[in-house]
Amino acid sequence: MINKNINLPLRRGVGIVVLNQDNKVFVAKRIDNQKNFWQMPQGGVDKDEDYLAAAYRELEEETSIKNVSLIEELDGLISYELPKNLLGIIWKGKYRGQEQKWFVVRFLGKDSEINIKTEYPEFCDWKWIDLENLTDLVVDFKLHVYEDVKKKVKEIIN
Repeated sequence: MINKNINLPLRRGVGIVVLNQDNKVFVAKRIDNQKNFWQMPQGGVDKDEDYLAAAYRELEEETSIKNVSLIEELDGLISYELPKNLLGIIWKGKYRGQEQKWFVVRFLGKDSEINIKTEYPEFCDWKWIDLENLTDLVVDFKLHVYEDVKKKVKEIIN
């Protein structure tokens, strides 16, 4: 049987690596996944919105984090495909995966400024982790994305 979703486009997205003063990485646990998977803030890019503006908007929408400075925009785009069981469900069935532009930012605020209980919450918990542990917590279909991002961030902070 041919998968009709193969013709779906990739969604334009952004991902944000938020580093604190100790170079620990912000991760949050999704409300809609009961397993122990964590992710960095990420989301879609609106029509006519540039990637950096989308990254700042998504970061604030998901975490209330505003107090950051840009460290670096990672080269290129990284894409992933949704597993078959999520095709047609996530993003109202319009996309087969995402093509993301990633940014690394430094969090300049206090942890008390972080609030995941937003107007449309996506997360139920958050924490700071060592960069080394980033790929231990991620859902399998995004693993290659996080491995690539982790490698690039390591080069930046070392």
